[in-house]
Amino acid sequence: MKSFIFLFFIISSVLYAQVNEDANLSNKIQIEQDEKQKQIEIELEVQNKKEKLNAYRDELKNLQEEISNEKVWNKSYASYLTSLEVRESLEKITERIKYLTRKKKSISENDELSGLISKEKILASEIEKLKQKGSAPFSKLLTPPNIDDIPSVTNPFDIFTGISRTKTLDIDFTDYKKRKEQLNGLIRLLRKELQIYKEITLLDTEKKYEEIVAAKEKQLEIFQTALDTITVTSKVYQKRLEIAELNINKGVKEQAYRLMKIGIIIFVVFIFFFLLKLIVKKYITDNERFYMANKIITFTNVTLIILILFFNYIENVSYLVTILGFASAGIAIAMKDWFMSILGWLVIVFGGSIHVGDRIRVDMDGMKYVGDVMDISLLRMTILEDITLTSIMQNRRAGRIIFVPNNYIFTRMVANYTHSTLKTVWDGVHITISFDSNHKKAMHLAKEITKKYSKGYTDITRKQLNKLRNQYSLKNTNVEPRIFSFIEPNGISIDAWYLTNAYATLTLRSVISLEIVDAFNAADDITIAYPTQKLHIQDERKIPPFDTNEIV
Repeated sequence: MKSFIFLFFIISSVLYAQVNEDANLSNKIQIEQDEKQKQIEIELEVQNKKEKLNAYRDELKNLQEEISNEKVWNKSYASYLTSLEVRESLEKITERIKYLTRKKKSISENDELSGLISKEKILASEIEKLKQKGSAPFSKLLTPPNIDDIPSVTNPFDIFTGISRTKTLDIDFTDYKKRKEQLNGLIRLLRKELQIYKEITLLDTEKKYEEIVAAKEKQLEIFQTALDTITVTSKVYQKRLEIAELNINKGVKEQAYRLMKIGIIIFVVFIFFFLLKLIVKKYITDNERFYMANKIITFTNVTLIILILFFNYIENVSYLVTILGFASAGIAIAMKDWFMSILGWLVIVFGGSIHVGDRIRVDMDGMKYVGDVMDISLLRMTILEDITLTSIMQNRRAGRIIFVPNNYIFTRMVANYTHSTLKTVWDGVHITISFDSNHKKAMHLAKEITKKYSKGYTDITRKQLNKLRNQYSLKNTNVEPRIFSFIEPNGISIDAWYLTNAYATLTLRSVISLEIVDAFNAADDITIAYPTQKLHIQDERKIPPFDTNEIV
């Protein structure tokens, strides 16, 4: 029994040892498998970290490209950073200069001090330039456009200026809001960038990423401050802009209302004078009188409109009158001819000495011009030169447009051939007959011929002179043809004077001249004289005694 128990104990020990050995081997295998699994997990984690880092870097690269598109804000921030760096460098240099100045210096330190002083001057000048550009971050970008120079709308021309200024203000405000939107978008990009750097910092423990995160946080803080500033400033600027536009629109409305009111007044005045012209046209049948009346109505109409505009848009009339009073002497001297022409126009128009359509003669600088008045403006008369005896005998030209200043009425000889109702003038034919001609018969023929052809003009002139008696003192009103005779060196001169149309003197002169010549040639006892020579031959022969040696 004991041996059986002993044997059982031995067999159990062997079996237990075998089981322990198998268990240890299994544990060892399991440990090795676990270690391999951990190694694989570590490798996967490293691989995953690398993939995340690469993904973050790619995303960061794309994000930085988007950020770089906001060049205006980035350049301003870069300028600000440059300003800070320059200031820090300048402070360090200043401290170093103070230190070297206080201590005893070696030769190398003296050279260093000289170099630092030069560098300090250069950096100081750069600081001044940065101050001129605005050393504060985004100073120019955050400053809204100026709206202090708001125009005051005081006349119709300012309406266009006010509307243009309103559009400019709206455009400026739109640009300012666009800057704000750009800054807002840039801040969103910067936040994404900062978040990515923070994620990278968790994956990569290098110190440089921590420094980048700190710099980006500071940058984001500055940009966020700028956004807060531009948000508040844009609200204030918008309020100021609304007030400015309200003032401009108020002035535009006032001027538009005033312009409409003035337009209605001018329209009424225009209609009144238009109706007046119709009345004048209806009751004045004479074209010349109608033309002059039309000119006076037009002048009065224009003058009245100018006065309406003048008194509506001149704020201080008394002040203007004072200025004009002081300036009148200089204006009168500088514009003497203009004032004299205007005064001459008043004399011509209201005096009635010359009317449109009258035939006048003007002596200008030794020349004589005869023509018909086409127009009488404020400064000058316009004359169409006609073919007259003056054109034939003196000018040898006709058909020209002659401009005569109105002031010539005071200083030059101006003759009116058709003044008032008188439309005829005296013209004459001059012919010379020989001394042995029957001069009485010649005078009778000349009188009959002139009476025949000028009878109609004689009757017209008689009626016209009767009308002129109401205006002028007329003594000699004889209108019948007049014949005069004078003794000339080569014969007896017969002058036949007759009344004819002032616009067609040459026509009747030509007809009467040929009739007189034909009548004188038909008479046996009348000889027309012209420069001739008569030779008398007498035969006187010499009878002796005379000297035979005389040479004849």
